Amino acid sequence: MAQAAPMQKAKKSRYRFEQFTAIRLTNGLTFSPDGDHVAYISNTSGQFNIWKQSVKGGWPWQLTTFEDNTVRTVKWTPNNELLFLADHHGNEMHQIYRIDANGGFAEPLTSLENVRHSFSSSDLSKDGRYLAYASNGRNPADMDISILDLDTGESKTLIGGDANYFPAGWSPDGKQMLVVQLYSNTDQDILLIDVDTQEAKNLTKHDEPTVYYPAGWAADGSGFYFITDEDREFQGLAFYNLADESVKSIETPEWNIEHIDHSDGDKLRAWVVNEDGYSKLYVKNLESDQMVHLPNLPNGTISSIGFSPDGDTLGFYINGPKHVSDLYLLDLKSGALDRLTYSMLGGVPETDMVEPELIRFKTFDGKEIPAYLYQPEGASADQPVAAVLSIHGGPEAQERPSYAYGGFYQYLLSLGIAVLAPNIRGSTGYGKSYQKLIHRDFGGDDLKDFQAAAEYMKELDWVDDKRLGVFGGSYGGFATLSCVTRLPEYWAAAVDVVGPSNLVTFAKAVPPFWKRMMKEWVGDPEEDHDFLMERSPITYVDQLQCPILVIQGANDPRVVQSESDQMVDRLKELGREVEYMVFEDEGHGFTKRSNALIAWRATADFFEKHL
Repeated sequence: MAQAAPMQKAKKSRYRFEQFTAIRLTNGLTFSPDGDHVAYISNTSGQFNIWKQSVKGGWPWQLTTFEDNTVRTVKWTPNNELLFLADHHGNEMHQIYRIDANGGFAEPLTSLENVRHSFSSSDLSKDGRYLAYASNGRNPADMDISILDLDTGESKTLIGGDANYFPAGWSPDGKQMLVVQLYSNTDQDILLIDVDTQEAKNLTKHDEPTVYYPAGWAADGSGFYFITDEDREFQGLAFYNLADESVKSIETPEWNIEHIDHSDGDKLRAWVVNEDGYSKLYVKNLESDQMVHLPNLPNGTISSIGFSPDGDTLGFYINGPKHVSDLYLLDLKSGALDRLTYSMLGGVPETDMVEPELIRFKTFDGKEIPAYLYQPEGASADQPVAAVLSIHGGPEAQERPSYAYGGFYQYLLSLGIAVLAPNIRGSTGYGKSYQKLIHRDFGGDDLKDFQAAAEYMKELDWVDDKRLGVFGGSYGGFATLSCVTRLPEYWAAAVDVVGPSNLVTFAKAVPPFWKRMMKEWVGDPEEDHDFLMERSPITYVDQLQCPILVIQGANDPRVVQSESDQMVDRLKELGREVEYMVFEDEGHGFTKRSNALIAWRATADFFEKHL
């Protein structure tokens, strides 16, 4: 521990906050039928809208002009239209729209304001006429599947009932559909449904919780690919043969496969493996059974992989600790890699940003917790710095090496504030046993992992152990509140973003279609009332000592505003130092660039002031 050296206040950054956050956020990828253009979702306008761009580069065209609505998913149809989902002020009641790919009016195909709709790129029939989608219009607690005739506007129910169903791909002949029945993040079944007769068959009946998720039909319709962790810790790729109902394992790495696509005719397969948080891209020629040589790619995470219609180009995004997500196009014949978008606008050189070190620290039961450690330039035993423990959401998610929170980490680092971002028990990416450790244990052993993280930071000779902060959103917000109320001796400042404070009221208020999962995930608010209150930060609120900033979206459907209200009200009653920011036009997180900048600026200023 570095206690002998004098306290060092945060230094002045060489670059302004606005430079680190001068970025575009881009996601989603869909090729035009002729392969000449791509469409994607970007917040260049200040809100997430649809843009299209030539695969050769050049100026992108904005197709939607939403300000209060947020585009979430986009799919280019064979009829040169774009189908997409959008919700209002972050309320997650997604509606289905379509717009001509050459521009025009965004026509709503659904307009039930209090109903959630969902579809993915595989849910459009091959001829582009029928869209399968899930919605909870019949019963808020269930997700049924309907088929929408895009020519006539008529729809019919394919399957419904006391369950959460999601479409997962039409057969090549359009006669059958794969459907996922979702029980939890770690447990699903794959159903095969005859579109005409609506007869359903469960293809993956099982006893123990297992991941089953379709990953595309074979081009000849003989079966389908799927991701599964059946009889293993990690999620691999398998093939289901319909004729004899056999299953064949195809790719079984000792890490999770997380993205996969096949070119038209199944000539090529591309997939991404999450190797200790970093993405590794693989492409295989299925005709020659040979791996395709790929150029060196920037370190980071890869997402939204997809082949062009002719199979000659693979598109994907790369996000890294020093650069935000950008869209790349890989020419699989020449090996040329072209970067289509340029999203870092602030002029901060990558050489002046920090690459994290992937470390592991031991926790109370001997497990080693993976974490990304960001050490500011100049930090030493003679010049110890403040440090922030950043806790990811989910909790069944994963901290990855990325340009986190729109540049927030890198700005803190430029001020001389270190960041430790761990993947505690319950995180994805390290096997299903590790992931399941969080089930019905919110505020249990995870809290001991946070204590181990704090102790690890204290033992770093270049960290001032009197200036530790803690930060997180969603589950990370709950974890932050748990840390400052149940481990108050460690923290000098904290920021909670949309975090549950009371597990009983949280479990009661979640969206209806989540409720059937809550008992096994968190606990039953009636049967487990005392257990959940014993794990809730609000129970220990009188122990909080450090200044805290609480940030909330008024339209949050997952962690409703009352979760933050009750914590802030109690802190004020106790005379604690608390600041509270409520964004009236946001939900669970931020969709509007202006709001995100205000929130992350306030968070950075709060830590700079108190650390």
